[in-house]
Amino acid sequence: MEERHPSGPVIAAMPLYNEEETIGTVVLQSLKHVDEVYCVDDGSYDSSARIASKLGAKVHYHRSNRGYGAALKSIFKYALESDAKALVILDSDGQHDPNDIPTLLEPIFEGEADFVIGSRFIEGGSGEEMPAYRKLGVKLITAASNLTTDLSVRDTQSGFRAFSNQALKKIRFDQDGMESTLEMLEQCNEMELSVTEVPTIIRYDVPKGSRFTAMSHGFTVLSYALISLSQKKPFLAFGLPGAGLLTLGSAIGMRALNRFNEFTGASLDLTVGPGLTAAWLSMLGISLIFTGLVLQGTRTIMKRLIVRNFGIE
Repeated sequence: MEERHPSGPVIAAMPLYNEEETIGTVVLQSLKHVDEVYCVDDGSYDSSARIASKLGAKVHYHRSNRGYGAALKSIFKYALESDAKALVILDSDGQHDPNDIPTLLEPIFEGEADFVIGSRFIEGGSGEEMPAYRKLGVKLITAASNLTTDLSVRDTQSGFRAFSNQALKKIRFDQDGMESTLEMLEQCNEMELSVTEVPTIIRYDVPKGSRFTAMSHGFTVLSYALISLSQKKPFLAFGLPGAGLLTLGSAIGMRALNRFNEFTGASLDLTVGPGLTAAWLSMLGISLIFTGLVLQGTRTIMKRLIVRNFGIE
């Protein structure tokens, strides 16, 4: 990591959308550990922003509900303008414990990391009463993300995160939705920023919890992860399913060949259905493997040409 001496404050920031029941507590507890609290009101129609402002938080307003990623863009812009020493992002619904803020900041202040994630899935962390289906969804998304980035992060969907000044300057993301959580990790991988996880406990017994349904959130983010994987590692994205289909087709074909109605000399009675199934599964598998090889080769060649001609990696 590069030497840096930012002169700005340590900021705790949070997207805000109709959280009047919890925002006061979150702001007051956060102010104990940071220099200032910054809230982005993403089109709330309750008293959330007014409560946050009266309790000492700075509030930025979006006229309409633009999404989680759009709120993070406004937060990053403010942190950069303030030359923040560090930025902590947490939820305004009370799921994240503001008293864990020093734990997230410590690796940054010690120069050990640029991006710190409060993780539910490492030793000492926990997601109290986290539904099993939600945990499964997070695990699937995390697996797909790690295949893309090679970061080996255990909890890619935790919204409790801290960023160094260096990370704030380098990370750029385009998505306005929850996909931004993965896009940040991809940026860290590409920019060679150090990423680490610290244990934290995330609650699910808060008044509202996430306003995103498990199905919509999971489908959107998992789709982004798979699309990103197909773009950055096409051979893995297409070749792995292709190899699976080829193996399945071969197994079905072998089973069809070994089915005997009865032995009549050297003749063998084959079942047509399994034979055809084996054939098209194997052909589809081979096609996917070939597609992955072609796309991976094309991507490698294009990357070399871009680096050679424009010096952009």
